This record gives sequence, C-alpha cells and structure tokens, in this order.
Amino acid sequence: MEQNINIGVDFAGLELATPVLTASGTSGYADELAEFMDISNLGGITTKSISLEPRKGNPAPRIVETSSGMLNAIGLANMGLEQFVEEKIPILNKLNTKIFVNLAGTTIDEYVAVTRRLASEKAVDGFELNISCPNVKKGGITFGTDPKLIREITAAVKSVCENKPLMVKLTPTVTDISITAEAAIDAGADALSLVNTFTAMVIDINKQKPVLANRTGGLSGPAIKPMAVYLVNKVYNEVAKDAGIPILGMGGIRTAADALEFIIAGATAVAIGTATFAYPDTAEKVAMGLQDYCQNKGISEIRELIGCLH
Repeated sequence: MEQNINIGVDFAGLELATPVLTASGTSGYADELAEFMDISNLGGITTKSISLEPRKGNPAPRIVETSSGMLNAIGLANMGLEQFVEEKIPILNKLNTKIFVNLAGTTIDEYVAVTRRLASEKAVDGFELNISCPNVKKGGITFGTDPKLIREITAAVKSVCENKPLMVKLTPTVTDISITAEAAIDAGADALSLVNTFTAMVIDINKQKPVLANRTGGLSGPAIKPMAVYLVNKVYNEVAKDAGIPILGMGGIRTAADALEFIIAGATAVAIGTATFAYPDTAEKVAMGLQDYCQNKGISEIRELIGCLH
C-alpha cells in the first residue's frame, strides 16, 4: 500500500503545493510553460523581471553556451509595468499556482513604484526583489553587494507589499553572503532566494574579444550547483535557520536529486532555471521525482528533509 506523501511546504506563509518553482528570467511571464506541463504541479512560478518602464536589454549576442552551463547578459529586457498589468495579469489570474513577480529597477523609487502597483493584484502572491543582476550597469549589482543599500531598498519595498511576502535575491559575488542575507532579513525580508548567477566571461579566440556584446554575463547551469548548495547551507546555518526565514535555493538544478541537495542543505523550496531551456517540463519532473523519493524512503512530509544535513 502506498504511503500518503505530502510534498507541500510553507514558504513565508504561502502554502506551496510542491517545493518546486521556476526561476526568474527562464520562463517568461509565467504562462509560456503551460503548454508543456500541468502548472498546478508546481509550487509557483517566478516571472521575469518587471521594471517601471519597458527595457530593451543589452545588445546581441547576449547568450552563449559553455561546456557545463550558459552565460546570459539579457539586461532585464521586459515589457514594462503597464503592459504587464494589461496583458499578463489576466492570464496569471487563471493559473493554478503561486505567482511571484521579480522586481527590477535602477532606483529605489522605481522598485517601490512597481511593487505598489502590483501589490493589490489578486494574481500576485509574492515578490522577488532583484538586487543582484550582474548584467545591468546601472543599479542592480550595486544594491546587491552593499549591506546598507540592501537594508534601505528592502525596507522601502517591504513597506508597500501589502502583507504579501517579499523575497530578496542574493548575489554570490560578495565576500560573505551571510552578511548580505542578514541585512535583508533585518530590513524585513520574508524569504531569501539564492544564488543568482556568477559573473563570467567567454572569449572568442579567433577575434580575441568577448563573445557577449556586454563582455560579461551571468553563469548558470550545472557548473554552479556545488557552489550554490554550499552558499545555501552557509546562509541557512549562519542566518536563516535561527531567524525562521525560508530559502529558495537555485543553481544548476536538473533532477530531483539536485533539488534534494538544496533541500537537505537548508532550502525550503527550489527553483529551476537553465534546465528549462533544454527541457521545458523539467520543473514538473523534479516535483514528481521528489514525490517518488519520499515514497521510496518512507518519508511522509518532505519538510522533514529541510536542513537535515548531518
């Protein structure tokens, strides 16, 4: 007889059907993956970044594959707040999963304006504060590496969230990620997501110049997974566990086994990113794999595994 397995988790007050979400920037505005899988099998979807005004992003080429991942320098290209509200919110209202909107801006006022406008939308369940994009020359990475600025922007955005959870996305490009994590939590963050991509470069040896027009991009995919798992475990042990703050772990997850490493390390939930480009139904398959793992191990609640690393 099969055991009754619950792979749902409480994430900053939101009950997620599964601990598997999509990562921002890898699945459009949320509806694009619906034809490839049953969205209700996911814990949630994180939209691509939404800024106050439309952004064209960086010039091409802005994606390049590596031997174990990819670099992107998209530059937060998006349709902008008003078009998002007009065209995408009605679609999001029909999706049977939690929706997190990734917030982008170049000033604190811009972040606040976008958040304030979206906080009243029923379709939006929570926010991910993008202060760590390595591909934007103005803003972005500056906020994400300075604890003082992290406190300032997190507090400002949290003040207009209307009780919806605010997740702060951390960059790995710092001396000690626990310091930036603590700054976000001190300022009111309800959750953390980590890690964002690692700044990297690929060179065309024939032209003796960078392949990406932006010169550098964010490295994602399997290459960063061991580093991401370590950083999740570090933040969990040093900051998040005692504070009772959930972590959304990400970085190179392709299988349920990958996801389990993050959960055992301390992540309450995980996000699937780069793998989606090759296999759009990866997130659903990972969720199903977590169910099978718990069944095979006799685990009735997947939350028992969170931070269980010996």
